[in-house]
Amino acid sequence: MLRAWRAPALARARPVAAWGWARSAGSEAAAESREDSRYRDTVLLPRSRFPAQLPGRLQPETELKTQEKCGFSELYSWQRQRKTKQEFCLHDGPPYANGDPHVGHALNKILKDITNRFHVMRGYKVHYVPGWDCHGLPIELKALSEVKGAENLSPMEIRQRARAFAERAIEKQKSAFIRWGVMADWANCYLTFDPKYEANQLRVFHKMYDKGVIYRDYKPVFWSPSTKTALAEAELEYNEQHVSRSVYMKFPLLKSPPKLTSVIDGSSPASVLVWTTQPWTVPANQAVCYMPDSAYSIVKCTTTGQHFILAADRVESTAAVLDTQFEVVSTCKGADLADGSCAHPTIPGRVSPLLPANHVTMTKGTGLVHTAPAHGMEDYSVASHHQLPTDCLVDESGYFTEAAGPELKNKNVLEEGNEAVIKMLQAAGSLLKEEKYVHSYPYDWRAKKPIIIRASKQWFVNTADVKAAAQDVLKKVKVIPTSAMNRMLEMLDRRTFWCISRQRCWGVPIPAFYQKSTGECLINSETITDVIKIVEQQGTDAWWALPIEQLLSKEAVAKAGGHDVSDYVKGQDVLDIWFDSGTSWAHVLEGADQRADTYLEGKDQLGGWFQSSLLTSVAARKKAPYKTLVVHGFTVGEKGEKMSKSVGNVVDPDVVINGGEDHTKDPPYGADVLRWWVAESNVFTEVMIGPLVLSAARDDINKLRNTLRFMLGNVEGFNPETDSIPPAEMYIVDQYMLHLLHEYGSKVTEAYKQYDYSKVVRLLQSFCSRSLSNFYFSMIKDRLYCEEAKDPKRRSCQTVLAEALDIIIRSFAPILPHLAEEVFQYIPYKKDSEGVFRTGWINASSAWKKPGIEEAIEGACAMRESFLGSISGKNSLEYEVIIVIEPGLLFELMEALQAEETSSVSQLNEIMMASQTTLLSEFPKEIPSDANITKGTFLINLEGGDICEQSSYKVIAQPIAKAKCPRCRRYTAESSSTPCPRCLQVLAAGKGST
Repeated sequence: MLRAWRAPALARARPVAAWGWARSAGSEAAAESREDSRYRDTVLLPRSRFPAQLPGRLQPETELKTQEKCGFSELYSWQRQRKTKQEFCLHDGPPYANGDPHVGHALNKILKDITNRFHVMRGYKVHYVPGWDCHGLPIELKALSEVKGAENLSPMEIRQRARAFAERAIEKQKSAFIRWGVMADWANCYLTFDPKYEANQLRVFHKMYDKGVIYRDYKPVFWSPSTKTALAEAELEYNEQHVSRSVYMKFPLLKSPPKLTSVIDGSSPASVLVWTTQPWTVPANQAVCYMPDSAYSIVKCTTTGQHFILAADRVESTAAVLDTQFEVVSTCKGADLADGSCAHPTIPGRVSPLLPANHVTMTKGTGLVHTAPAHGMEDYSVASHHQLPTDCLVDESGYFTEAAGPELKNKNVLEEGNEAVIKMLQAAGSLLKEEKYVHSYPYDWRAKKPIIIRASKQWFVNTADVKAAAQDVLKKVKVIPTSAMNRMLEMLDRRTFWCISRQRCWGVPIPAFYQKSTGECLINSETITDVIKIVEQQGTDAWWALPIEQLLSKEAVAKAGGHDVSDYVKGQDVLDIWFDSGTSWAHVLEGADQRADTYLEGKDQLGGWFQSSLLTSVAARKKAPYKTLVVHGFTVGEKGEKMSKSVGNVVDPDVVINGGEDHTKDPPYGADVLRWWVAESNVFTEVMIGPLVLSAARDDINKLRNTLRFMLGNVEGFNPETDSIPPAEMYIVDQYMLHLLHEYGSKVTEAYKQYDYSKVVRLLQSFCSRSLSNFYFSMIKDRLYCEEAKDPKRRSCQTVLAEALDIIIRSFAPILPHLAEEVFQYIPYKKDSEGVFRTGWINASSAWKKPGIEEAIEGACAMRESFLGSISGKNSLEYEVIIVIEPGLLFELMEALQAEETSSVSQLNEIMMASQTTLLSEFPKEIPSDANITKGTFLINLEGGDICEQSSYKVIAQPIAKAKCPRCRRYTAESSSTPCPRCLQVLAAGKGST
């Protein structure tokens, strides 16, 4: 039971002796000038060559030396050779091989490395194979941007250039990851363009195809006209400020719905009123959809006398937009519009039926939706249900085809094509209003240009057949944070199909052949198996390099009912890169189970790699490829703003480590500052970084270095094997510190297990600053500096310091491996050590756990708080303290700390930080007039509440009459020129210095 006494008590604490750590450094000359400097050499001041700070280039230089000296590059292979059944597998999500390393990489890779290093120290055999995503449009585009006349390159030339570009990016990123201290077998990474990887990917494709999950169909998909390929939803980004040319238009009623015949008598023309933000899709219109359960109104325009049908909820807002007034003639249910039909607004003779649909919304527009099956997912569903045509009038480049008619042919649908359709509507008298409309619109995530929805023949994964099983297995996965589970389940729920074909050449080909005259597809187990064998040996270049006769056998053609191999051509589609990376489990994960303990990636992977890995694994083998998902946020600037070069807030990890051109502006911090930033951040939200954050991280590490330096300096001359004191023989406060160390070790271990590294940092900082520096160090300096070197009292706290040093180093080692290994080299009794990571995790004995001991120490500290509070921050050594406690349990606990009535060397006096302490059960008869008296109570709670007693106490603080000892600086001497009795005893022994 740790009470709130600590914070105020520690805040007012003063050192128990004037001898400070600084005395061994800069203030030596001043000390020598004092009258009592003759005793300086008899005081056991801390000694260590471990530097408190590493300014300038020393930090990154020291880290590089530490990496080399401590075998960072061999650690992964060393731990893989251990004989243990405990294994931990973290499967690396492949970063994209298309650019320089950035802070997003640092956040992700360092989080993974902290996780892996913790498990190595815990005795696990860690399986971690770094990988790279090497295919895809972005790499292809960047590679081609370096070439003049790229449009004339052959597929093989494009592939060669793309591969070379990816290889350069991989080497850059790999070097950075190694410099950050990331532990891995860097000579054996997985690359998605390796032949064996590609073959395993096609094996998963084969399994899914055999199960009917993969199929080819003609349907609308997200299409990028700028890059001429289909895209998956994960490859879109949304421009919130996109401006569309929206139109209100009318579809004249050709056939009145039977239920409305009496209302619409034909005496006045009536039309359905429709709104769209994509006028270019109007030529492809096949129907107008309504919501069956919603209310619709037949209105009369007071300006023109025309009759319109629109949703009842949209009458007023639509009239306002059209700058007119509508008079409601009648209201009906949407279902009453059944069996009605309209004239197409631009194509004479074409009929657009009125059809029910559940995707119609009432939040904007008119409640009636123009339906073009070739250009909308919901539109396509309506067309499929009602057997409507899904003809596409737009080519791969986003231009109207000849089928769109001479007025539109060869016009870009998003530019002049859109304008031409609007003019056609106007000419037909169908246009009521055009206005600019700002809204969120999908863009190609790489080209940064708007996409369209366009029907074409593509390959799909039927996620509708898989997602229920995927959701079931996902619910058994541990997801951190738990909120990410719901987001991923919702994303899966919305996904009806996954388009996996891309119209490029840098990727893994879909192993399909097509009959030249009919376009009929030839693909089966035999043809796929034949291609896989070739790919495993030669890679996917073989698809483009070899003639079809070496890829497609005569037997396969004959079996399919064909005549000759030459009647077929190779397909030109490649697999989506999310399918590439989503099948990594099949290549990387070992054992029959092929499941990782953990996947750890950014939140964008909830709809990306996490999902594609889950879908492929469930489709192929009905289980998830992971047991735990850890989801982190994105990096942002210090004010939470998105990073961009134009704003100037982009942080380059290399500049963080090595410094920029101007070191006053961009100092070299080293990799551990980068790692500390990652660990201390709440990575489950957006992660802020900038100059202030990095500077604060460096300061935090320097404070930690000072704490470590104090411990290192005070274990000089101590050998744990021969000099340690058994816990039962220690000072009670030393036993208490072992108890706190055990508690600290348990909490830190649990925080690591939960991937809560910011909690690890908070526990570390709190323990070092409050429990160690402010509390323990301030009390034991007199024992450390002024007792005889081998005195059991001194050895007692040295034993604690050695244990604390070891536990503290191990507790932060996964986060700051460079500092951990560096400080390990300065521990005086560590000879030829194997280092931190080869010698295990925190080893805090369960025998240290003594909850009952808290009552004695915390009771004494409560009284110390009263004492320090009563002297208003003055030097506590100038006072003696009288503690008065009525007989009872609290008095007995204090007696355990001070057996004699008055003492200047007792455990209780050490805690009180006074020069002398007196313990009484009755209030003294005489008290000096200048004494300060404070009262308090302390609740003792032992045995889980079985023993509970509240005791009152009084603390009397009065100036001490004795002189200051010239050696220990406490007021315990008879004369200022003669050491106190304790110091005389040490000096007489002749062993006051080491």
